[in-house]
Amino acid sequence: MSERTIALVTGANKGIGYEIAAGLGALGWSVGVGARSDEHRQAAVEKLRAAGADAFGVPLDVTDDASVAAATELIEERAGRLDVLVNNAGITGGMPQTPTTVDPATMLAAVETNVIGVIRVTNAMLPLLRRSASPRIVNMSSTVGSLTRQTTPGAETGPISAAYAPSKTFLNAVTVQYAKELRDTNILINAGCPGFCATDLNGFRGVRTPEQGAAIAIRLATLPDDGPTGGFFDDAGPVPW
Repeated sequence: MSERTIALVTGANKGIGYEIAAGLGALGWSVGVGARSDEHRQAAVEKLRAAGADAFGVPLDVTDDASVAAATELIEERAGRLDVLVNNAGITGGMPQTPTTVDPATMLAAVETNVIGVIRVTNAMLPLLRRSASPRIVNMSSTVGSLTRQTTPGAETGPISAAYAPSKTFLNAVTVQYAKELRDTNILINAGCPGFCATDLNGFRGVRTPEQGAAIAIRLATLPDDGPTGGFFDDAGPVPW
């Protein structure tokens, strides 16, 4: 088994996911770059390696059982365990998403990737995480999933979103349930919001850089053993549910 800390970041070939992988690699960790596209995954791995990171590619489609099983086997064979899982892969489903006009298929797609995909990957990787001395799970969420903020007059909550925002609310709720089930273990699981970053996800309209957005994931991935679990955080601290 590797003596390096082993991490897997889903959706890591670009944007915030890539910067999370870069940040963890800069710590001296061995980082799996999870991505569907062979071409984009390999390009990301080569770029990370050129910067000095110990990166390796993990073919991974979070919506596909066989792909997730193969990714788990790859990490099992390479390292024998997993120390940190960052569930970063996500989609918006496209805009606009007004509730009165949204295609139900759009909502299903958002939930399939942003929620079911997280559950699928997490459950597959849990046996490997249980072998770690300090396992951490980070679910990349968004403050648009905060019901408190969505119902606060004048709060910045982004465009009306019948699929993406509720999928993040759903993800937050699932994160809490994982924390409750795993509370007697050494696994810490939290949700983190990167802020409004300029990425493909929003047509590069964001005001923060992907590197800035990666900071919360890196912080939650490196929590001490007495750190929080079942929380929702951004750079400023806890986010209201």
